[in-house]
Amino acid sequence: MKKIGFDNEKYLQEQTEEILRRAERFQNKLYLEFGGKLAYDYHAARILPGFDPNVKMKLLQRLKDKIDVVICIYAGDIERKKIRADFGIAYDADTLRIIDTLREWDINVTSVVVTRYDDHPSVNAFIRKLERRGIRVYTHRAIKGYPTDIDLIASDEGYGANEYIESDKPIVIVTGPGPSSGKMATCLSQVYHEHKRGIAAGYAKFETFPVWNLSLNHPVNIAYEAATADIGDVNMLDPFHMEHTGQSSVNYNRDIEIFPVVRRICERIMGEGKAYFSPTDMGVNKVGFAISDDAVVCEAAKQEVIRRYFRYKCEYAIGGADAKTIERIKLLMDNLSLKEEDRAVVEPARAAAAAASQTPGKGNDGFFCGAAIQLPGGKIVTGKNSPLMHSVSSCVLNALKELAHLPDELPLIAPEVIDAATNMKKKVLKCKRFSFDLDETLIALSVSTTGNPTAQLAVKQLCKLSGCEMHISHMPTPGDEAGLRKLGINLTCDAKFASRDLFVD
Repeated sequence: MKKIGFDNEKYLQEQTEEILRRAERFQNKLYLEFGGKLAYDYHAARILPGFDPNVKMKLLQRLKDKIDVVICIYAGDIERKKIRADFGIAYDADTLRIIDTLREWDINVTSVVVTRYDDHPSVNAFIRKLERRGIRVYTHRAIKGYPTDIDLIASDEGYGANEYIESDKPIVIVTGPGPSSGKMATCLSQVYHEHKRGIAAGYAKFETFPVWNLSLNHPVNIAYEAATADIGDVNMLDPFHMEHTGQSSVNYNRDIEIFPVVRRICERIMGEGKAYFSPTDMGVNKVGFAISDDAVVCEAAKQEVIRRYFRYKCEYAIGGADAKTIERIKLLMDNLSLKEEDRAVVEPARAAAAAASQTPGKGNDGFFCGAAIQLPGGKIVTGKNSPLMHSVSSCVLNALKELAHLPDELPLIAPEVIDAATNMKKKVLKCKRFSFDLDETLIALSVSTTGNPTAQLAVKQLCKLSGCEMHISHMPTPGDEAGLRKLGINLTCDAKFASRDLFVD
């Protein structure tokens, strides 16, 4: 059974109380910047075993009578069709997904703000799409001289030129699909408008990581650096907090670097002595107080660093990451004395690939691949590729047999289903290869459940694979990757291609 190192209920209670206290500090008009993932925060769940990936949604649900929600999206991200890597969808599509998710939790979205707006066809099309579905959209243009020209920013020509976002709740949650979406600027713009109206509103920031009351080199904080190695975030001791309180606290470089500017803007709006004294003071994060077993959390965080290492190596291989990112993640690995083989499924997957090369018959174009998955009880099951199955497909089927206590030699997919699907791929779809990826395998397995009690028993085990760890000896095909994502399996892979082809459909 997976060890727990985080008290989710304690966190939910303390975080709720802290946000309400901060709202009271500003006469119950708080603009709260929500950083990180609003829902499905699997990074936090992986490094804090026991953390509910949707705990922020539960937090908002507790506060729903006191909050309005505003979503920010940067116009440039719409134009470039920037992709959110964890879901594989563009930021504009993710904005729609966030709205739907909030509605599912009975939380209404007040409006969407397109920040640094320019008159671009794709941006205007996105705005029309929202407005025609009854969602209020505001546009905030870029402020010349931002963020250094304080006189202009905190004036009617700066923040004052932005359209005021209507809200009648004491707490306004400002979130977005990703970093640099304009959340802070939107919050401070609203604070400016509120003070012009005679309301002493305030601003605060809610970021889960880094955890300010853990040490600089705590594995949880290093895992945050690993997760942001591609954008170069670096954890630092907060010098402003140390100067004011004499106590150590951890923040990250971008917040520390911009803080003097933020403080001056807040002082210009609120008045001298009313602004925060440090980035740490600006935050409301209570996650560090809910860690119940530090040893469990440390080990989980180290495993996340290894996952990120494999991910960036693969991204580098396909041209999605640069050499500096690889250097940063390798340094973090070295700082924690970690190696690839410290991930339990790595060596078994590579051994399965080696075994495939000794098996009569060829793999995919002579490429031999292996996969390994660690089941909830700790047992590791492997699979290798063949002319019939991808290694991931083979591994998942073997895992289902293990969980269902079925004999290894028992076929789960009916031969007639395999023949029909292969014939379709070969003669109708004109596919170059006929072996089943995981998506295809799961469909074939579901078809086989008709009148097949063994396949039915195997399908019932699928939910047990969520959260399991898998490694494969090569980079996955789109069908394998999609299937693993749907099953909730935590995947890493070696930065090797499974085919000579440059394009894989």
